Amino acid sequence: MRIPLSWLADDLDDVPADADAVGEAFVRVGLELEDVHRAPEITGPLVVGRVLEIEELTGLKKPIRWCQVQVAPDQVSGIICGASNFAVGDLVVVALPGSVLPGGFAISARKTYGHVSNGMISSAKELGIGHDHAGILVLPEDTAQPGDEARPLLGLDDAVIELNVTPDRGYCFSVRGLARELAASLDADYADPAARVEVPAADGDAWPVELADAACPRFVARRVDGVDPAAPAPWWMQRRLLAAGMRPISLIVDVTNYVMLELGQPLHAYDAARVTGGIVVRRARAGEKLTTLDDVERTLDPDDLLITDDSGPIGLAGVMGGATTEIAGPGDTVPGGSGRIDVLIEAAHFDPAVIARAARRHKLPSEASRRFERIVDPQLPPIAAERAAQLLVEHGGGTIAAGRTDAGAAPAPATVRMPLELPDRVAGVTYPPGATVRRLTQVGCAVELVTGEDGRGQVVATPPSWRPDLAQPADLVEEVLRLEGLDVIPSVLPAAPAGTGLTAAQQRKRAVSRALAEAGYVEVLPFPFVDPAAWDALGLPEDDVRRRTVPVLNPLDAERPALTTTLLPGLLDALVRNRARGFGDVELYSVGQVVLPHAQPVPMPDPGVADRPSDAEYAQIRAALPAQPVHVAAVLAGDREPSGWWGEGRAAGWADAIQAARLVAAAAGVELRVTAAALAPWHPGRCAALRVGDWIVGHAGELHPKAVEALGLPPRTCAFELDLDALPLVENRPAPQISAYPPVAVDVALVAEAGVPAADLADALQDGGGDLLEDVRLFDVYSGEQVGEGKRSLAFSLRFRAPDRTLTSEEANAARDAAVSVATERHAAVLRG
Repeated sequence: MRIPLSWLADDLDDVPADADAVGEAFVRVGLELEDVHRAPEITGPLVVGRVLEIEELTGLKKPIRWCQVQVAPDQVSGIICGASNFAVGDLVVVALPGSVLPGGFAISARKTYGHVSNGMISSAKELGIGHDHAGILVLPEDTAQPGDEARPLLGLDDAVIELNVTPDRGYCFSVRGLARELAASLDADYADPAARVEVPAADGDAWPVELADAACPRFVARRVDGVDPAAPAPWWMQRRLLAAGMRPISLIVDVTNYVMLELGQPLHAYDAARVTGGIVVRRARAGEKLTTLDDVERTLDPDDLLITDDSGPIGLAGVMGGATTEIAGPGDTVPGGSGRIDVLIEAAHFDPAVIARAARRHKLPSEASRRFERIVDPQLPPIAAERAAQLLVEHGGGTIAAGRTDAGAAPAPATVRMPLELPDRVAGVTYPPGATVRRLTQVGCAVELVTGEDGRGQVVATPPSWRPDLAQPADLVEEVLRLEGLDVIPSVLPAAPAGTGLTAAQQRKRAVSRALAEAGYVEVLPFPFVDPAAWDALGLPEDDVRRRTVPVLNPLDAERPALTTTLLPGLLDALVRNRARGFGDVELYSVGQVVLPHAQPVPMPDPGVADRPSDAEYAQIRAALPAQPVHVAAVLAGDREPSGWWGEGRAAGWADAIQAARLVAAAAGVELRVTAAALAPWHPGRCAALRVGDWIVGHAGELHPKAVEALGLPPRTCAFELDLDALPLVENRPAPQISAYPPVAVDVALVAEAGVPAADLADALQDGGGDLLEDVRLFDVYSGEQVGEGKRSLAFSLRFRAPDRTLTSEEANAARDAAVSVATERHAAVLRG
């Protein structure tokens, strides 16, 4: 929102002349200052000129005009100009030789196109007072005389403040709202411009209106007859529109834009002769189309709110009007030959969500929709319509027709009650007596002081119609705090109790992350949201619990509208991006929360903010929240061991993913059991279930080729994912006991059925070896004719050690035989000869 200081001065006294001071005043009350546009730097002669003659030069690639311009009562200058939006008799702004325009653009007499051009006829952009460079700035007649100094006329000394209005401050999309905020910041007297508009009583309706949808709770129509569409808007109005960043177009359009900027109520003007029958506000029907004012035919959605007459849609409510009822502009032919038209003014109130959806659906943002989707004062429609009608009468020669339609009504405001000292308690500041009442009054609240049941003072505030966001005591507290100044609230950090440090879970999480980083993995923070299509790409069955997600009401990315139940989709996206940027060998990991919803929805309570929730409410909130366990996952692709002068590298494989999971478990102080499994998205023959005891805590292995293809992953991409919270939390780990006595290593080769997992054989050997067996390691697998069809030989290295003596060979062999015996008993394994 751009606003010149002179416009703010209409509504409050003593506006600081220093634009920086005004910007700081807005910042103090919570508005975001984008920029301060100071007066453009123009030196030298800048005058008003009248165009006396225009000669169109021919034989050129673009239109060029040789103009004779009166730049003083007794001086005419010849000027070359490429614009064509002005005519003989028009008043223009001329920069004479010796002047310097913004940007250091020096003007001099120079020969061009066969003529000596003595100056430049200027556009608004060249003068630094607007953004329109399409044509010359043409001043209304009787604005000035040729030779008059142009600087005061153009308001070049008027600085412009540009503010970023956040969605919760929609009332600040107007001079009315910004002046009120500035007055509160400066403690200055404020005069509401809406209160200056007299709305006389009117008998009857100006036009039949039916509200057929609740998304339009109020619609006001006012008619002005006999308006001259060719009449220019007064220069003071055009100058303010230019300063606000809007291009003057015609009197009727400029009036609607001016009132919108002044009061905050968007308006729309119809050519009453083109409106057929009564107006009906309704939703679109299937197949309906509307050609909007930008000459685009749009297919309407059933959610679109329309302004219609007997002919069909004539406007997309709150967004843009239709071409069929467009007001004739300057130079257009007016039906009937009278040269004047009857104007029907619309001032309505619409549901913000409906307007926001329509503007986004049709990719049609407008100044009107920006305001409607942020909530417009529902009491403004009759005031804004009357203000626009008065301006059309004053400057367009029209006559206000009898009657005013005011269909519907503004919602009644609800009162809010809060303890008088609540702002002091929340801020930790003792404010001066009366501060709460004074600040709430400044924002427009009607305030009453009462005594509560506890004998303490309470504030009963009725929010103004333009502040529907003031719905609870916390909202009133926020207003008091921001207007009193957030800078006066002390910033005091709570004292940290000594000796607590990190919790055991936090220490484990850091240890796991550090272990993976030391092993060569790189930590990433993937997007915590997921696209439902990712489940199909990963090959998850339709009944897989991981498909059941928690949707986000207002997602950051419309394509990822739900919280993820697994870390793999985000990690695999990161892997694809890294590979696309030239990283061939990638090992990524992430430690983060996933969200697992309840099988059946649990109602969430909505406790008030006046008091702390009760224990029962806390318990209900905790029960309603979905489970959010911490997972750790990693993905690998390319070479795990790089190639070099020492030889060829080694590609990452499923064993590396399992080893990474073992590394995580070791850092957490637990030991994993690895067993064969089959779970999407892993390859069914290269997938391992990771267990603590008999409890599955994760999976690891090579991804399924179909998932690899669907996601665009490198061949044989591997991954693991563990539920870190499912691992037993070992808070007090015993110090390892190291034996000073030498170990005895014994190798055994067992022949078993090919389907017997190696991990099961290792477990059997471990159980049979007893306390003396320190380690079991598989070092060879063989299958062939020597072991028989359907069988395979697995060679294990067994390490025995006693804590208090040197083992004899007899003791070691006895322990070995016991280990083999258990393997034979459980899996029919035989010792290979």
